[in-house]
Amino acid sequence: MNEIYVIGHHNPDTDSIVSAMAYAALRNALGDRNYVAAHMDHISDQTQRMLDRFGFQPPRTVQNVRTQVEDLDYDTPPALNATVTMDRAWHIMREQKISAIPVINEDGTLYGTLSAGDIATYSMTTIANPRVEAVPLFNLLSVIEGRLLNDSGDLIDTVSGNVVIALPQSCENLLFGDPDNIVICGDQPDMIRRALDIGVSCLILCQTEVDPDLLENAGRTCIITTPYEASRVARLIYQASPISRPCHNEKIVCFHLSDYIDDVREVVLKSRYRCYPVLDENEKVVGTLSRYHLLRPRRKRVVLVDHNERAQAVPGLDQAEILEIIDHHRLADIQTSQPIRVRNEPVGSTATIIAGMYQEHGVMPSANMAGLLAAAILADTVMFKSPTCTKRDIAMAERMARIGGVNIKELGRQLFSTAGGKSVEELVSSDFKEFHIGEQNLGVGQVTCLDSMEMLERKDEFLDVMRRLQEEHHYNMVILMLTDVLLEGTQLLYVGSDEAIRNAFSAEPKDNALFLPGVMSRKKQVIPMLSALWG
Repeated sequence: MNEIYVIGHHNPDTDSIVSAMAYAALRNALGDRNYVAAHMDHISDQTQRMLDRFGFQPPRTVQNVRTQVEDLDYDTPPALNATVTMDRAWHIMREQKISAIPVINEDGTLYGTLSAGDIATYSMTTIANPRVEAVPLFNLLSVIEGRLLNDSGDLIDTVSGNVVIALPQSCENLLFGDPDNIVICGDQPDMIRRALDIGVSCLILCQTEVDPDLLENAGRTCIITTPYEASRVARLIYQASPISRPCHNEKIVCFHLSDYIDDVREVVLKSRYRCYPVLDENEKVVGTLSRYHLLRPRRKRVVLVDHNERAQAVPGLDQAEILEIIDHHRLADIQTSQPIRVRNEPVGSTATIIAGMYQEHGVMPSANMAGLLAAAILADTVMFKSPTCTKRDIAMAERMARIGGVNIKELGRQLFSTAGGKSVEELVSSDFKEFHIGEQNLGVGQVTCLDSMEMLERKDEFLDVMRRLQEEHHYNMVILMLTDVLLEGTQLLYVGSDEAIRNAFSAEPKDNALFLPGVMSRKKQVIPMLSALWG
């Protein structure tokens, strides 16, 4: 799989979602067709309204980037139908140097597995018991390149019996005397006549023809002629059996494309098989997996946008290959095994950076994409009132709005117009991020609205949800910012230390709340205050 995921942080906001979509579209427009926009968790109502307005579907949902079986260069040997002859299977395995192959049903689902050892074991049993049961006639004719000589052969579908090579009549003790035999002979009229008199189930004539008069008295005996000598035919008869008989089809250990390598490795280490069938989501066989495939797995490739902190990144990032980071936050703790491109700029929105990259590469975004980029910049800069907002953000948002044919003020009202109808849990989690500062773990949510006083009517509900989050995730503190666009300030609710809030913001909290005039940015006005307090 060659896809490259462009993905933002946990609980993605509008800037995170749009940045992933816009950057993937830019790279695809430049000829890199493998870039795919992705996201974790839910899509917020604000983001969904913008996607609906500009006619976009949400990006692909990705829960983690752990290495899966689909990421491996597993083998794709032929998958043979259960009715194929052992002879054909053996030739394929020998020619392609395959030690084992999957055996499938008519619909492509797994029937069993066939190894060279299975064929050898089956062949060895024929020494002690030189008998075949219900070998399909088509199979037998194919393996020995035979041709039917009488009409009786057209009336039967399978051949059964003890395999006997005809000997001279003087060897009476070695002669066949039972009709339940498959007799192999050459130019031996006496033996042919004896076989037909007894009425053996099948007579195979090697490199010879038969007197037409004898065929008239063949009865129910199936007569076949073959260009091979008797000794070879005696061996090939057993190879005419379908591979459904020697193959292993009980308690088969197999894996699906979606299985994680960590889980696969544990199973393989406890198992003795050399290779394992790989199935797709429809239970159809797509290949085989061997131990050596697990030694150097091909990892998923990702581009991180709007974050560079491991706590906010997609799970399984340690198993993925990070190709690039595009962000406007502080540098955090993500490490890579090799140098990568990192673009980190002091602007109010990642969408501002990516819109600038369109300009740098000489690519004009579509009207709808430009409108979406303008919305993302407005959302992250809180309609240009956040202290993180720069002149570049304003200029780029206005440029994108012109290209998209939208009105900035009207777009801003639509972005922040409604939080009604949403549960307290949804509001808290809509834009919630984890931070690790010193020895302190905290969660900070932000709800941007046009009427924070109306939101404060649900204060007790907010605090109950925040206390539950604190207990479940063992946070030292949980903070919720009710950022009011019109008041240009934030009603701050918190669960945790009163002293920490008092010292960090130089204000006196009351009943787990305080108003912070001019505070609009979590990144630039809240986290730095706590970082200065805790170090």
